[in-house]
Amino acid sequence: MNDKIRSDFEILKKGVIYFDSSCVTLRPRQVIEAINSYYNEFSGCAGRSMHRFGNKTTEEVENSRTILRKFIGAKRNEEVIFTRNTSEGLNLIAKSFLFNKGDKVVISDKEHNSNLLPWQVNPNIKLEIVNSHPDNTLDLEDFERKVQGARLVSIVHTSNIDGVTNPVKELIKIAHKNGALVMLDAAQSIPHKEVNVRKLDVDFLAFSAHKMLGPSGMGLLYGKKELLEKLSPFMVGGETVTDTTYTNRTWEALPMKFEAGLQNYAGIIGFAAAAKYLDKIGRNKIAKHEIKLNKIITNGMDRMGDVKILGPANPEKRGGIISFNVLKKDPHQIALLMDNYAGIMMRSGAHCCHSYFNKHNSPGTARASLYLYNTEDEAEKFLETLKTVKNL
Repeated sequence: MNDKIRSDFEILKKGVIYFDSSCVTLRPRQVIEAINSYYNEFSGCAGRSMHRFGNKTTEEVENSRTILRKFIGAKRNEEVIFTRNTSEGLNLIAKSFLFNKGDKVVISDKEHNSNLLPWQVNPNIKLEIVNSHPDNTLDLEDFERKVQGARLVSIVHTSNIDGVTNPVKELIKIAHKNGALVMLDAAQSIPHKEVNVRKLDVDFLAFSAHKMLGPSGMGLLYGKKELLEKLSPFMVGGETVTDTTYTNRTWEALPMKFEAGLQNYAGIIGFAAAAKYLDKIGRNKIAKHEIKLNKIITNGMDRMGDVKILGPANPEKRGGIISFNVLKKDPHQIALLMDNYAGIMMRSGAHCCHSYFNKHNSPGTARASLYLYNTEDEAEKFLETLKTVKNL
């Protein structure tokens, strides 16, 4: 990636090294300008008011829906539902899906709390956990056993713990062969690689704007139209109905029946601007750039000896994530010192995957997560600083 891309990120002028993009990415000026255009130029209410501001807002929201529909390869705009984040999309399916007592839901042992808790708290569900191999790749044989008789598989595409990407196309085929539907948590995959919902044949998919250069508080749920039409709304209120009486109601068509109340119009427009920005650069190009940086960091850590990386040894299998521990050092201490010494910002702890770290009796890891605006010089500076702080 070049200096032209970095110049789009005003916040980088602060001189920091930002290695926490798996948590939340920085935003380029193009996204910020798109968000501001709503407030500065046509701050109306979509789908309700008939004046010019309302009509312009309606037009921009639907244009944004089209852009995002194409971004994931969906067939119809009705299959694109705006949410607040990935968590809301996962919860929407968990709450709206008509489960029977004893229905089996299959997840992996590396799920974010957002793809564990919605299933765990449902007393009707029997939850099955698929194990990982010692190198943290999914145990496909265990999956094939546990998916038998399942109603739904809800699984992470790319893990935020270690960057490992599950073979979801194969998993989806196996699940469908066994009569199970598939929900995909794509929060960590869609910002970094091409994901086409029709080519995957996935039934439901959720992701967030804030992990792909977009605004916080915005997400998207994709679902096959014929499946979404069978679901009841998770939240109800304004815009989810075409008519009501004191005793009855007529639900809106898709996608409105799942988009209760006044929406985050500026966020929707900024979300689409982020998708356009990524499309212009090319997500496959971004993925290659991240792996190049990961190789530099992995090779440097290997030479240190007392640093252990979580997950596969090959950085190509971990994308833009380096999750690690330093012998006899607390991961929070490492992250704090990296920031204090060199302005290198990274995450530490359980990364909202407490169940995994409890299973392995681990307090968590320090995690460096890379994106399109990071550079080889920053990777080298990271290694230089880590050598210093680990010996303190």
